Amino acid sequence: MAFLGSLSYVLSVGSSLIGITFAILYFFKKESSYALLAIRSVYANAIFISIATLSLIVLLLSADFSVVYVANHVNHALPYFYRFTSVWAGQAGSLLWWNFLLSLFSAIALSDISKREAKLIPGMIIVLLLTSLFFTVLGSFTSDSDPFVQFVGKQGNKLFLLSQNDGRGLNPLLQHWAMIIHPPILYLGYVSFAVPFAIAMSVLMLKNIHIKWIPLVRRWTLFSWGFLGFGILLGGKWAYEELGWGGYWAWDPVENAALMPWLTGTAFLHSVIVQERRNMLKVWNMTLVTISFLMCIFGTFLTRSGVVSSVHAFASSNLGPFFTGFMALMAIFSLVLILSRYKELKSDKPIESFLSREAGFLFNNVILLIALLTVIWGTMYPVFTEAVYGEKTSVTAIWFNKWMSPLGLAILFLTGLGPLLSWRRTSANTLWRNLRFPLLAFLIISIGVFLYAKISLKENHFLASLS
Repeated sequence: MAFLGSLSYVLSVGSSLIGITFAILYFFKKESSYALLAIRSVYANAIFISIATLSLIVLLLSADFSVVYVANHVNHALPYFYRFTSVWAGQAGSLLWWNFLLSLFSAIALSDISKREAKLIPGMIIVLLLTSLFFTVLGSFTSDSDPFVQFVGKQGNKLFLLSQNDGRGLNPLLQHWAMIIHPPILYLGYVSFAVPFAIAMSVLMLKNIHIKWIPLVRRWTLFSWGFLGFGILLGGKWAYEELGWGGYWAWDPVENAALMPWLTGTAFLHSVIVQERRNMLKVWNMTLVTISFLMCIFGTFLTRSGVVSSVHAFASSNLGPFFTGFMALMAIFSLVLILSRYKELKSDKPIESFLSREAGFLFNNVILLIALLTVIWGTMYPVFTEAVYGEKTSVTAIWFNKWMSPLGLAILFLTGLGPLLSWRRTSANTLWRNLRFPLLAFLIISIGVFLYAKISLKENHFLASLS
């Protein structure tokens, strides 16, 4: 099974390269046979990655301790459902799982979109297979990420396999019901963001921004955003019960890594409404889709590179430069495409009034991006201080709460204000009529909460003095 898994990995590299080559040739030759071969390569890649994933599952369930990954995450006493979840418990297995979901989503997306907008398919294949190829190469040619490495002994000139009597077993912190479903659900959100990115880049490669791509990209983004949000909630439940933080959220670096693409995905889902209704914010939306995908890769990088300390992160590895290079490649690729289509994307309809629904969406997006930058700065601050001063100085949850709370309140305010605004322009009188009663209720409740807090504080001081 280990040999079958390794062989499938290698065949996946070949199918990805073939698919990318024929998809590129289609752009130059415009021959349908090239597009057909590229599509078949996507399906072949999905088959090979599925075989590799199934091979690892069989190795884990059968407790084959000749495989290093199995010996490090399974033992004879471990129940079978935890043996199965060990697929994503370690670095090598989780990268394979990432790739498996990506290959599956790629096949599903191509099958669906080919019936709706077939012109998008070649460009999508280039992006999706390039991403899959990156993860396959990591799993095939880096020792830290190969789940099929076996223990090998040597006697004279002969090599032979070694097998352990028992394995280390699964980390007790991971033996929790939420961890059975939390990582797969979170991965569904992370990985599927590649599809909206592929659709957007394909539109730019086609030089046809008028193609009906918005319903397709919005549906996939909603899928990704929904699963990512649900995965974050399940992770908070696990953290509350297993880590003893006294809360569901502690601004841990890996928690932040999941929040980053969720913030940009939220921004995109709002601003794409403006593009659909008013044909505006097209450059902005392309940028948000790109950032969302890059944040998913960045979050995967944080958990696997060892650059930040976290109870969620895997051990330090040599994967940091690989992820950095891939993110740089995709960022440059998307930036070149956006700049080359800037004239076509630029809207000829400016925002007519700050008191309009499109302006409200834009303000909401700006706040969400400020929140993203704040989270990135706080998360990466130890890395920056170590690079500059030679020592890590981390920020606490107090710092995050200090800066993120006002941003959260601003987003809540705009959430309530947005439905009261009209497209294009809202008169001040109309807005005041809609806002006066909610504002009055807000003031009354705020004064009541303030007085209650003051009275409770005095009572606590009085009780403390008596004791």
